[in-house]
Amino acid sequence: MIASCQCGAVTVTVDDHVAITDVNICHCHACQRRSGSPFGMIAWVPAAAVTLRGKTTVFTRKADSGRDFTSRFCPACGSSMLFEAPLKPGVIGIAAGAFADPDFPPPVRSVWEESR
Repeated sequence: MIASCQCGAVTVTVDDHVAITDVNICHCHACQRRSGSPFGMIAWVPAAAVTLRGKTTVFTRKADSGRDFTSRFCPACGSSMLFEAPLKPGVIGIAAGAFADPDFPPPVRSVWEESR
């Protein structure tokens, strides 16, 4: 599967043999701000199965949990693309909307619902 930013300068490819099964919706305030909606939707996949093409800008912030959370986004169009969290070692989060696939797997978990 291939995810892309709005302008196409950044793409993320997930190896064909990897099934995307860990899709989360996050209602924390940072994900609301990042996504411009009441929640952000992230697909977590093994880092070894991800190929990034194009330059990204890196932004690390403190999550609502107090831990670091790193985002990578396209410097040209601003699309959020990748995420890294210390609580998820060895995996990379990909903005689910960047796949633009109507058959994308549904979320299996909803977190930070108290921020809704």
